[in-house]
Amino acid sequence: MPNYELAVEAEFSAAHQIPGHPGPCARMHGHNYRVVARVTGHKLDRLGMVADFGELKSMLREVVDQLDHRNLNELPLLEGGPPTGERIAEAIHRGLARLLGGRADWRTAGLRVSSVTVWESERSSVTYSEDET
Repeated sequence: MPNYELAVEAEFSAAHQIPGHPGPCARMHGHNYRVVARVTGHKLDRLGMVADFGELKSMLREVVDQLDHRNLNELPLLEGGPPTGERIAEAIHRGLARLLGGRADWRTAGLRVSSVTVWESERSSVTYSEDET
């Protein structure tokens, strides 16, 4: 079966701190985050696309806007632990997957979030993905 992977990007700025961290990350600080979301699908629509890039970007933006210019330590989206890059990537993955799941035509095409990469700086990133089961 063919498989197509699409990638869309977004950016946001936010502050956070990692309580208990032995270094400067324990203090409040900010990042200009870059997010790359990858989705895969196996069926092309009548236009020859798995999904429209504009719609995917809009969905990613909807999720990322919940984080933009916020103190990540105060957000319910990230409750349950410190707002590390790992947890941010997982939350964005979960939010985007929820939005994709709301589209019956994309479920039929087998469209799913394959991974989300969050860049805290030009040289530091984390990628979250889930096993296909």
